[in-house]
Amino acid sequence: EVQLVESGGGLVQPGGSLTLSCATSGFTFRDFAMSWVRQAPRKGPEWVSTISSGGGPYTDYADSVKGRFTISRDSAEHTLYLHMNSLQPEDAAVYYCTKAKFPRTVVRGDLNDYDSWGQGTQVTVSS
Repeated sequence: EVQLVESGGGLVQPGGSLTLSCATSGFTFRDFAMSWVRQAPRKGPEWVSTISSGGGPYTDYADSVKGRFTISRDSAEHTLYLHMNSLQPEDAAVYYCTKAKFPRTVVRGDLNDYDSWGQGTQVTVSS
């Protein structure tokens, strides 16, 4: 059974930093692209970032977070990370990690390309 468990969310002041983690199990982590998606209150899901499978890796970011967020993965620990800097109130959301449906495929913002989601971790940005 695929399991994705996010952690690391919390309350941070504007301009602050957080690192989110997603512990995974139940699949061959290195073979699948992974992404972060967020959802703010009363808004639809927003793709944030993707990291490719394998040892490259290729990374991609939404324009809204480019230059501030960094996605990474530790294949030995089967864990996905999202390092977030210069957080702003508009970054407040529940952040989900998600796994591509198929191994060794290129995925991005189409949520139909993903088949497993964590429970999410709340990020609040407020002074």
